[in-house]
Amino acid sequence: MRLSLRAGERVYINGAVLRVDRKVGIELLNDATFLLEGHVLQAEEATTPLRQLYFAVQTMLIAPAEAEAARDLYAGLRAGLMVATREPVLHEGLLAADALITAERPFEALKVIRGLYAAEAVLLAAAGTEPAPAPPALRPGPEAL
Repeated sequence: MRLSLRAGERVYINGAVLRVDRKVGIELLNDATFLLEGHVLQAEEATTPLRQLYFAVQTMLIAPAEAEAARDLYAGLRAGLMVATREPVLHEGLLAADALITAERPFEALKVIRGLYAAEAVLLAAAGTEPAPAPPALRPGPEAL
């Protein structure tokens, strides 16, 4: 896997945060979990149910020490979403994301969840619902990334 980074950009690899000082290409020669800065959702941006689910999965990737708590949070959020909506696109997407989580492929699950944002936005707009603030469990602590 080859990653291209711009000066000042960060990448999260196996729980480590790396920031490069100049444009650089990095080649990962073995299996590693990584997330590019552009795909990292900050806790204050987790204002909808799907974004909160995304944040929980993201935490599994970039904060291995918190992975178990993030997995528990993910399971609770996912269960709530499955009950709260009857939208087939969301149900299918959530089932697909869950299958990827179960298969230890959280990076791919993040892509699936991001792909559901548009459907969620339509439902929220139709319901006249404003995005909610992130729950306390998702707010960054003193060791925030």
